[in-house]
Amino acid sequence: MSGKKSGMKKVIESTNLEEQLTRHHEGDSDYTHQGTGSSKKVLIAAVCLTLGYAVIEVIGGFLSNSLALLSDAGHMVTDSASLFFALLANVLAGRPASGKYSFGFAKLEVLAALLNALAMFVVVLWIVVEAVERFSSPVPVNGSSVFLVATLGLLINIAVAWTLSRDQKSINTRAALLHVMGDLLGSVAAITTGIVIYFGGPVIVDPILSIFVSALILHSSWGVVKTSVHLLLDGVPENIPYQEVGSTLEAIPGVYAVHDLHIWDMTANEAALSSHIVLERMDEWPQVLEKAREILEKKYGISHITLQPEPVEEMKKRFMCIGE
Repeated sequence: MSGKKSGMKKVIESTNLEEQLTRHHEGDSDYTHQGTGSSKKVLIAAVCLTLGYAVIEVIGGFLSNSLALLSDAGHMVTDSASLFFALLANVLAGRPASGKYSFGFAKLEVLAALLNALAMFVVVLWIVVEAVERFSSPVPVNGSSVFLVATLGLLINIAVAWTLSRDQKSINTRAALLHVMGDLLGSVAAITTGIVIYFGGPVIVDPILSIFVSALILHSSWGVVKTSVHLLLDGVPENIPYQEVGSTLEAIPGVYAVHDLHIWDMTANEAALSSHIVLERMDEWPQVLEKAREILEKKYGISHITLQPEPVEEMKKRFMCIGE
């Protein structure tokens, strides 16, 4: 035991105070307050592919005079910026916790996802406004140019979507994938527009399909916004029953009561819990703590746990003071 203590002392002495205070030691959570960084290479590839095609599609959209293609081009330009910021957030999230940000920077990925989804609302608004104008004032569209450019865009979007789909654990990557899926739908709509117009169909199909794609993008974006806000507000994870967790902790032998129970998501994949545990006997705390950790980790998947023991006498004194 003394050897273990001396070993721990050497580790502590070899680090500065800030690193020591933010570190998880043996037996603590595996969570490191850092982003996984697993999506970095994926995002780099997505940025390169999307940015390269965005330039081609903007030029093609203006030359063919197609709103479906222009809306997809605008979407791609927005995606290029969004994917870049997602990449930047991923890099920053990998930084270790500090004295100023003791929880680390992992939630920058959540913030980036929220901003990406909100950016999509702006894109959708622009597409709808343009579509409404074209209903009243139709313009000629070059169907063959639209088809060729949109087909190339579809192939690139499929490649980017496949690349991003390999890492969906990060909400940041999921939000980036949402953008690309919107692009993919836009390419399909543009291809359909090109085929219909090329074979003599009405040009009004161009704004109609643009609005249809916008509705799909809007629906998906709203889902990302709700998830991101929930994480930023430290909401209770949807898969963890808050009251059941409290009742389960109170049912542990030796526990008198549980209060100040907080459960939240550190990131989209890591839940955390803190609570005060009122004990009938303080000398039972080691056994209670071990049992509580076992239940929380195995039954609810919570490994980042902070529990504070309190003697029942202290709780009774507080209630007596309130009663007086």
